[in-house]
Amino acid sequence: MLSGRECRNGRSTLHAGTWRANLAKFYSEVAANMKVRQIVIADAPEVQAIYAPYVAATTISFEEVPPDILEVERRIAALLPHYPYLVAEVDGQVVGYAYASEHRTRAAYRTSVDVTVYVAPGAQRSGVARGLYSRLLPAAASRGYHAAFAGIALPNKASVALHEAMGFEPVGIYREVGRKFDAWHDVGWWQRRL
Repeated sequence: MLSGRECRNGRSTLHAGTWRANLAKFYSEVAANMKVRQIVIADAPEVQAIYAPYVAATTISFEEVPPDILEVERRIAALLPHYPYLVAEVDGQVVGYAYASEHRTRAAYRTSVDVTVYVAPGAQRSGVARGLYSRLLPAAASRGYHAAFAGIALPNKASVALHEAMGFEPVGIYREVGRKFDAWHDVGWWQRRL
């Protein structure tokens, strides 16, 4: 039986409480030092550096070859005239980015957008994604978009929790819709009215 001052992992609750306090302090410091702004083409190298590991080593992105910096520049330039595209900086370094993009090509979908957020590994779970979405979603609404959709390769508990915390609701799952790393992958879809 565990004593009142002991956790399951053998650490004292005092130690666990200190750890939580330090983590909370870290999150508040990141949030206090974080600046969210519109992306510029010059951010492409940092965006590419954040995105490439997701492509190369995970099923979070269904791309199989990381885009080079020139391709990232082209993508930024293509989206900027029509959709919000933001970066988060901490101490002058880009630690995450989020953007809206076309949901589907048919005209009747013109007021719907897909949204995406990526955070650098050292900045995950520090409020960067929430900070980006808290600015991106109103920016999309201010441009006249009505609904935002997020496709999440499953399983991905962190992304599901983020989207649901931001007001997205699950609408369905595409079963075995993607094949990467010699395996089939499902994609869940979440929606939020703007």
